[in-house]
Amino acid sequence: MLGLFLGGLLTKLFQVFLPAGVTVDFFTTSVQASLGPLSVDLVSVAFVLGPLTVTLNVLTLVGIGIVAFFIRSWM
Repeated sequence: MLGLFLGGLLTKLFQVFLPAGVTVDFFTTSVQASLGPLSVDLVSVAFVLGPLTVTLNVLTLVGIGIVAFFIRSWM
């Protein structure tokens, strides 16, 4: 999860600080996958979860890699 957040932060930083062009398009073009909504009806309680959406791009994968590197070196 931390890697996804770091990748999202990197994506926003690239969009703000880099000039528009092919580089920004390459790093910030994303693919979305969603799941839901999932409804759960227990006799006394009913609730709906979702939709859960995951957005992946190159910077998200970089963020996941950075977090994985630090966790692996820490352990």
